[in-house]
Amino acid sequence: MVMKIEVWSDIACPFCYIGKRNLETALQQFDHADTVQVEWRSFQLDPGLPKNRVFSSTYQYLAERKGLSVDRAKAMTRSVAETGARAGVILDFDRTIIANTWDGHRLIHLAQSSGNGTAVKEALFRAHFTDGQDISDHRTLIAVATSCGLDEEAVASMLKDDGFGREVERDIREAQDIGIRGVPFFVFNRQYAVSGAQPPEVFLQTLQKASTEGNVTDGPTCDTAGNCD
Repeated sequence: MVMKIEVWSDIACPFCYIGKRNLETALQQFDHADTVQVEWRSFQLDPGLPKNRVFSSTYQYLAERKGLSVDRAKAMTRSVAETGARAGVILDFDRTIIANTWDGHRLIHLAQSSGNGTAVKEALFRAHFTDGQDISDHRTLIAVATSCGLDEEAVASMLKDDGFGREVERDIREAQDIGIRGVPFFVFNRQYAVSGAQPPEVFLQTLQKASTEGNVTDGPTCDTAGNCD
């Protein structure tokens, strides 16, 4: 029997990257990992960010958004980067470019239609948090997609119009309907939920208990107000 895990997350969310890696670590220890199907669902932390504007500095963005000093923003992100390093991901906030993630979410939906969703999700996280690329730039998205085996012309055509835009809207609307306020948010077979970047052992316990009565375990998340805890 297939176990379906739906994951609401945003490409620009550091805890979503950490949570993805912790889930994968748990799956390596799960006896029935070959029965697990992961579906990536869209969520935007800053849907109002103009598509034609990027912040070349994460610290500038946090300072404007949260009213922080640059030094305070650097201290916050340094702590998150240390958490990421312990999980095995590189979060280089000196290089990250803050940009609208709408088209990136559309690309993930396209990739999922051919079974490449997880590879593209990982590549987008790496492009944003490790390589300092602009994930709103269609050239970046095409390069990410082709590196994961997608057809360049198909990706360019999708990006040119609003392909998979309805799917992104559906995910965001459903997140609102079921009360998701922060990401990452993991739903196991629509029975059991984990909120936040929990450690691998929590995910492993949830995998083992996914057939039991639903419950929610909370951990670090980012929300639509731009707050990460």
